[in-house]
Amino acid sequence: MVEYYSQQTPFLLALDVIIFGFDEEGLKLLLIKRGFKPCKGQWSLMGGFLKEDEDMEQAADRVLHQLTGLSDLYLEQLRLYSKPDRDSDGRVISMAYYALMKTDHQDSKQLEKHNAQWFKIDEIPELVFDHREMVNHALARLRRRCKTQPIGFELLPDKFTIPQLQKLYEAILGIELDKRNFRKKILSMDLLQKLEEKDKSGSRKGAFLYQFDKEKYDRLIGEGFSFAV
Repeated sequence: MVEYYSQQTPFLLALDVIIFGFDEEGLKLLLIKRGFKPCKGQWSLMGGFLKEDEDMEQAADRVLHQLTGLSDLYLEQLRLYSKPDRDSDGRVISMAYYALMKTDHQDSKQLEKHNAQWFKIDEIPELVFDHREMVNHALARLRRRCKTQPIGFELLPDKFTIPQLQKLYEAILGIELDKRNFRKKILSMDLLQKLEEKDKSGSRKGAFLYQFDKEKYDRLIGEGFSFAV
């Protein structure tokens, strides 16, 4: 080791992942009840430490897979948290990420293994360390992103109705949207494929199901298309 490096104070480098989901109850956050010290028995984000043979993105993918059993989830780096006293057990610097997960794809056995539970976004319990600050920053980022990118579809089932889509955006943004205007705007983008199937869980008449056309969106982006809700 270079002598200059050996004279520096060593730190632990961790990562924490804020995982959002969505169902009929609204926007949700996935938390674990810690079965280890420090703060054993308290609620926290899922996290871990960086290993020698991986970069931060690989570590975040590993942590996500350990908890959910899923791969290829939407994952975005948020920011670094480095206050000297942020961890009660030592000097730990953490890189936070946020992820979007379809709750109908979840592996319930994996969640049970880690004592994981979904909480409605307005019913989040007290969290350890600075995890609540991370959640607040992630929610603010999600709200900005969903206005200019179609990342909201990462939270919906593969097939969804327009009312479900509107409910998702209302849950993320925390506001009520005009039904007619929202429908007109989202359909005018021509990014949804209307299916012959209907969801009849809400009424006898039912509502047509749609799918997001990602290939078309990627092609339009290359042509200068701008997504805006």
